Amino acid sequence: MEAAPNLQQHLHGVSSSLSDSLKKIVKETMEKLILPMTDDAALDVNRVGPKAGNLAALGRVGLPIPDGFCVDAEAYRIQLASLNLDLSPRGGISDAQVMEARRQAIAIRLGLLSQPIVPSILEPLLAARQTLLERSNGAPLVVRSSSLVEDRFGSSFAGQFESYLGLENEADFLVAVRACWAALWSPRILRYMQNQGASPADTAMGILIQPLVAARSSGGGLSRTGDDEMLLSATWGLGSAIAQGEVVPDSYLLSRDGELLSSESGRKSHGLVCHHHYSDSKNKLFSGVVSSELCLSDAQAVELGGYLRRAEAVMGMPVEIEWSRDDAGFRLLQSRPLHMAESTVPDDIWLNQPNLRGQPAGVGWGSGRACVISCECELSRVGLGDILVTKFAGPALSRILPRVAGVVAELGGSTSHLASLARERGIPMILGVRNATSRIPDGKQVAVDGVAGIVRWMA
Repeated sequence: MEAAPNLQQHLHGVSSSLSDSLKKIVKETMEKLILPMTDDAALDVNRVGPKAGNLAALGRVGLPIPDGFCVDAEAYRIQLASLNLDLSPRGGISDAQVMEARRQAIAIRLGLLSQPIVPSILEPLLAARQTLLERSNGAPLVVRSSSLVEDRFGSSFAGQFESYLGLENEADFLVAVRACWAALWSPRILRYMQNQGASPADTAMGILIQPLVAARSSGGGLSRTGDDEMLLSATWGLGSAIAQGEVVPDSYLLSRDGELLSSESGRKSHGLVCHHHYSDSKNKLFSGVVSSELCLSDAQAVELGGYLRRAEAVMGMPVEIEWSRDDAGFRLLQSRPLHMAESTVPDDIWLNQPNLRGQPAGVGWGSGRACVISCECELSRVGLGDILVTKFAGPALSRILPRVAGVVAELGGSTSHLASLARERGIPMILGVRNATSRIPDGKQVAVDGVAGIVRWMA
């Protein structure tokens, strides 16, 4: 009779041991979803997305990148499964099917935004955040989307997903993570993917988490131009002003062997600096004197050109990079495949026409009727096959790119998100063209050389 309690205790022990083992397996599985940038798994673009994977590859060969970690796209799938929603909105032929697909997409997006992160993901995520904060002396964090479909040749999705800067507390950090997941179901992504015959249901979202670089200057770079040179762009502070087409950045041309050929100051009316690191202001407006000063010295431009060549070698193709420079030096933030083309002028009749120059996006020749607008509210005036001539160069223009034969903008530069999208679509674009809207007559025939950076119109 005494054996029964002993057997019961034995079985209880086995059960407890099994439970502990299962808990350990679950814990180890979830921890594998949080990958330091130095982990071999962070190189797997099918797990963390090309944005994070490409950056990890740069760091692996010794190029300067920020510290940080990746959240495996499997975490997104687990979170999505916890919502118990239909995951098949793809659009259909009838209006009813399209509307139903939109309703399903809204439900998925709201679910990802509003529901708490499942505990099995939340625990290792917060632990990794705390470790990163300790390593970076409490610097505010950056949470960046790294979709499995972006930063690939033919589908850059430049500027289409979300990044959140300067996150100081846990609550904001978790909101940003959920918002990055939800961005895969935003209306603009649905439109972008529909144009490519794809659906968010067919992919997943990784996330890249890093300390915010205390940027003195930031910008981009193209490892190849139409004239087989390298191009760098720069502005003061964080790089969002360039990415969003809010300023005309400084431009630096280098030869393929790294010699600085020329540098030209842009029109940098304002810049954004991090108030956590600099006490003057979060949104710093630069005076005319500081605005016209070049952001990089000759030596810094040459140094950055060397990093650009090495990034091209790592990826085995021409690349576009984003970078920032703090008091310690340069940090590479992104590297994606670059679309470029050679310069051609198909019709000599244009060679002697009035012209303006700007910063080229790098592809294409197009001609058509000039549609000159000065405000986003006028975009409805732009007709199929027009050359859009505008003051601004922000994300709103991305939705009309499929309709136009070319774009000329007074703001922006060769490494803005809009320029990246134009290269991907093969649309000629010239940015930073001073006085374009006042010099180019509305309704005139216009030709845009997106490689040479010249816009011409019939006199």
